[in-house]
Amino acid sequence: MEDIGTIIDIKFFVDEFYNKVRGDKLIGPVFAEKISDWQPHLDKMYSFWNAALFGVPGYKGNPFSKHAPLKIDTVHFTRWLSLFTEVIDQNFKGPIADDVKKRAALMANIFLVKLGQMKNGPGKVIV
Repeated sequence: MEDIGTIIDIKFFVDEFYNKVRGDKLIGPVFAEKISDWQPHLDKMYSFWNAALFGVPGYKGNPFSKHAPLKIDTVHFTRWLSLFTEVIDQNFKGPIADDVKKRAALMANIFLVKLGQMKNGPGKVIV
């Protein structure tokens, strides 16, 4: 197995991940309720991960603002992270693969803290 090294690798893992998401009974419906045309979402995710992993400009957006209004909590993020990690581990090995998993876990934790603060006030989290 090789490491993540190109935009082609990013497109592969993003596509594989969202194929799993769409078929997942827990988080699939959350995505299906908000996304009718998947290609713009996938394109944005390609840009996001290309910027995050390789510093390639092009991503514009505020990921948290899209998640804030959703009825999601720890169980959803745990499943999201499990599927994401599964895709990476099944297809890649190396320092960038390790980095993308760490970044995904960090993002999930940050989102959970922010969602908890929105729901329960500053200093209180739902984690």
